[in-house]
Amino acid sequence: MTQKTTSLTIESLAELASLHQPPCLSLYQPTHRRHPENQQDPIRFHNLMKELEASLRQKYPAVEAQLLLEPFQALAHDDDFWNHALDGLAMLGGPGLFRVFRLQRPVAELAVVADSFHTKPLRRFLQSVGRYQVLGLSLQEIQLFEGNRDALDEIDPAPGVPRSISEALGDELTDPHRTVASYGGVGAGSMPMHHGQGGKKDEVDNDAERFFRTVDRAVLKHHSRPSGLPLILAALPEHHHLFRQVSHNPFLMAEGLAINPNALPIDELRERVWQVVEPQYQARLATLADEFAVAKSKGLGTDDLAEAAQAAVTGRVATLLIEADRQIAGRLDSSTGQVEVADLGHPQVDDLLDDLGELVGKMGGQVLIVPAEQMPGRTGLAATYRY
Repeated sequence: MTQKTTSLTIESLAELASLHQPPCLSLYQPTHRRHPENQQDPIRFHNLMKELEASLRQKYPAVEAQLLLEPFQALAHDDDFWNHALDGLAMLGGPGLFRVFRLQRPVAELAVVADSFHTKPLRRFLQSVGRYQVLGLSLQEIQLFEGNRDALDEIDPAPGVPRSISEALGDELTDPHRTVASYGGVGAGSMPMHHGQGGKKDEVDNDAERFFRTVDRAVLKHHSRPSGLPLILAALPEHHHLFRQVSHNPFLMAEGLAINPNALPIDELRERVWQVVEPQYQARLATLADEFAVAKSKGLGTDDLAEAAQAAVTGRVATLLIEADRQIAGRLDSSTGQVEVADLGHPQVDDLLDDLGELVGKMGGQVLIVPAEQMPGRTGLAATYRY
């Protein structure tokens, strides 16, 4: 995968929220994974860049505008970049900053220059229930994937995550140049056995254990904690027990896939992974709905927008469920909690559900985007109070 993109995490979103030196350029567009649909993506991107340029020229000198647009323009004719598109694209740039995010869901087209970055589509993506990561584990190769019900894509392991046992152990790795046969299973990543050398076999077992510990620590530090996503282990059966024995990753799911992910096409791997994830996903949604129903019966929850906004201002909202793809146009005063519903087509209003989610997040609450069919109620939101 191309290295031109940044991993979208809570930390990367916080970085964008904290950097408000204007001008802040935000560009969003839907993209396509395959030919011939993806041929239109660079054309749409070029049109959006024109909008950014026109907006910049209204306030900034031509030379300064050109410098700000250069990182965007560098990607305009990069065939490799556009041939690795997913379903959505976000580019955010400003003085000394340029970030590119590929998204596994389409986004609405937007090109805006403002005093702060437009990050709501990114925040909504991060808050979507049903996302997960997959660790493909063998002694020859480490692979990481990220996905949801509809998409699964390989991602680049972060610096610090070893790609193989030789990279992890280096000179400490037991000399592999012996007469070996496989034991404990057949296939890529199987453990080698050295006939007549019990000590050597023990050393090889120790190598695998040290390697798995190193991988576990690195994945937890660089991927699981930053993303907060459940992790599914995909590995040959003989590697599952040892990895789970040494793992301290609280995001690792109890059930995994007993197969090397290289043995499956990506779409089949996604289907197999979702069979593992879906029961936990449905159970979590059911628990959230039950918790809201209990809270509401005790006066500790609401699905009324105005009531939830008032509670959010005072930091009372512990959990806010927002219906996916639902919009309620209007204005939310983040200092008073006053809500003004408006015409959805009015250019001066925003989405009240997004504004409410942003406010709850700032006050330390949890915000989750939930499919419409799983929402408890029909108002587009469900807020559970702390007290």
